[in-house]
Amino acid sequence: MSDLRMLENKVIMITGASSGIGAAAARLFAAEGAAVVVTARREGHLEALAEEIRRRGGQATAVAGDVARCADVAQVVARAVAEYGRLDGALNNAGWATAGTRIHETDGAVFDQIVDVNLRGVWNCLQHQLHAMLAAGCGGSIVNTASVAGVLATGANASYVAAKHAVIGLTKAAAQEYAPDGVRVNSLVVGSTRTELMTDILTQTPSLEECFTGRSLQKRMADPVEVAQAAAWLCSDRSSFVTGTALPVDGGWTAA
Repeated sequence: MSDLRMLENKVIMITGASSGIGAAAARLFAAEGAAVVVTARREGHLEALAEEIRRRGGQATAVAGDVARCADVAQVVARAVAEYGRLDGALNNAGWATAGTRIHETDGAVFDQIVDVNLRGVWNCLQHQLHAMLAAGCGGSIVNTASVAGVLATGANASYVAAKHAVIGLTKAAAQEYAPDGVRVNSLVVGSTRTELMTDILTQTPSLEECFTGRSLQKRMADPVEVAQAAAWLCSDRSSFVTGTALPVDGGWTAA
């Protein structure tokens, strides 16, 4: 086993990095040797995160943007290539959900926003990330954050369930298309995690906590860093024979 850190000399883009899983991944990836390019809509949070990483001796670049806007994603990828010379990996983690109304009660604008962030955002990222990886000719590894809602109807808003199912399908299709180019594409089937978004949902509806933990074999929510650890492994060369998978990081939710 190499003594090198897991992500030594990798350049990795992380979306949804202003808090939660994305921020935890940025800290972890940098500690494991990666130069991280972090993006989200909240510029102040991003800049603070990048500065924290740099103070600890890591490499980090913050670029504010909205993954639902193709031009924003293009700018982030271009910045990664301009500053570090290439893009080796990505964690496409940006997501958004709302406490569930039933389908006939859900406004079309809510459906559009959920699909734009959770699905179109991944599509936009894949298009530009894959283009950069193909141009460099060095392969790469992309990880898309899906959810237990991507394999089961969990009681979440149906728009979110549909979008996360689509993320897993898109991941498999991308893995098949780009395997000949040395690019691996995987997804994480993430269970309930104590992120800022989850805290907001539970503040609005405290009774949902039992719903979020009840099916987990471990009877708790994940800490964001636990999900980040799985993402780091998939982005690293230690997972070199893994592609097209939907890896559960869910405390046994989908095993029950």
